[in-house]
Order: sequence, then C-alpha cells, then structure tokens
Amino acid sequence: MRQGPLSLLFAALLVTGQLHAEELSAAPDSNPPLAAATATQTQIDALEQRLAESEQRRAELAAQLQSTDGERENAQLTRLRQDNQRLKLQLKQAQAEQPARLLSEQQLWFVVGAGVALVALLCGAMLRGRRRTRREWIN
Repeated sequence: MRQGPLSLLFAALLVTGQLHAEELSAAPDSNPPLAAATATQTQIDALEQRLAESEQRRAELAAQLQSTDGERENAQLTRLRQDNQRLKLQLKQAQAEQPARLLSEQQLWFVVGAGVALVALLCGAMLRGRRRTRREWIN
C-alpha cells in the first residue's frame, strides 16, 4: 500500500474539519441557535398539545367502542338464548313424536345373532338330507 495518497487524504480531512469549524465560529452575533431553540420549543409545545387532544379523543372512542360492543354482545346473547330455547322445544317435540323403541341396541344385536344361528341350523338340516347313516371318526 502506498503511503502518499493515504496521508494526503488524511490531511484533506483534517483541513475540511477546521474550515467547517471556522464557519460556525465566524458568526457569533447573529444567534441562530437561540431562534432555532425557540422555534423548536414552540413545535414541541404544539405537538404536546396535539398529543393530549389525541389521547383524550382516543379515550372517548375507546369508551364508545366498549359501550357499542356491550350492546352488541347483549343483543347477540339474547338472540342465542332464544334460539337455544326454540331448539330445546323442537327436540322435546321430536322425542314425543318418535315411537318407543321395542328393543334396545344390545337386545337388537342379540336378536340378530340368534336369527343368524337359527338360519344356519335350518340350512344345515336341509343340506344334510334324509340319510341316517352312522358316522364315526376314523383314528
């Protein structure tokens, strides 16, 4: 790396910093920082006032939203209760109209199993035929 251009760049940076410092110190009697400070303070005061107004408006809107939500929830709750009562009444009517079951579920399966066994017994008897021979196991 060459040292010549690097040192020249460093010297140029130092000089520009001093020139910039001289510009700021050259006009001490015009007082721009004081005028900027008062302008900034008035802007801060205006923004704080707007912030307070916005907070107050937000609180009003939040209260209004809560009351609206409460009314909406109450209306929805009463509607759901009415629907629930109507559905309970329909369920009772449907259960009253339905005839009583003759057999329970367990009894029904027992009857089906007995029927299958009876049909199997009859099929076995018919397939056997009329022959009456003695069958012995051959050892």
